[in-house]
Amino acid sequence: MRLTTKGRFAVTAMVDLAMRGGRTVPVTLAGISERQSISLSYLEQLFGKLRRNGIVDSVRGPGGGYCLARPSAKISIADIVVAVDEPLDATSCGGKGNCNQDRQCITHDLWMGLNGKIHEYLTEVSLQQLIDSHANSGAGISSVKPPKSVAKHAAL
Repeated sequence: MRLTTKGRFAVTAMVDLAMRGGRTVPVTLAGISERQSISLSYLEQLFGKLRRNGIVDSVRGPGGGYCLARPSAKISIADIVVAVDEPLDATSCGGKGNCNQDRQCITHDLWMGLNGKIHEYLTEVSLQQLIDSHANSGAGISSVKPPKSVAKHAAL
């Protein structure tokens, strides 16, 4: 299971938006496109979904663009990923339980549990944490620590 381009680009674009303008200064998709090397037309699709899901607000006219709809500390990475219709699913059946000739496979519960942990982790990491991590490391977002509940399970 992996996060597809859609989810990765949406998170990257949202970090850029939050760092450049946040809730007060509109940021253009053209600017995000140039800085992050993401197609402008792809960003337009993603931001349409983010706007419809209440993650961003659009500002029209000269000096317009997009702003965060709420504080970056109140936007989880899961909010972003789910808003752009990114499936967080490690099962081969899409969670339907029909993976083995219309029956649940013997590892179905394992993959469903992983889905829950992934969603839990992405829910506990906020957009603001990514911004802070980038500012503190100077190298990127690789220093984001998993929430204690996730780290505890990883140590087992």
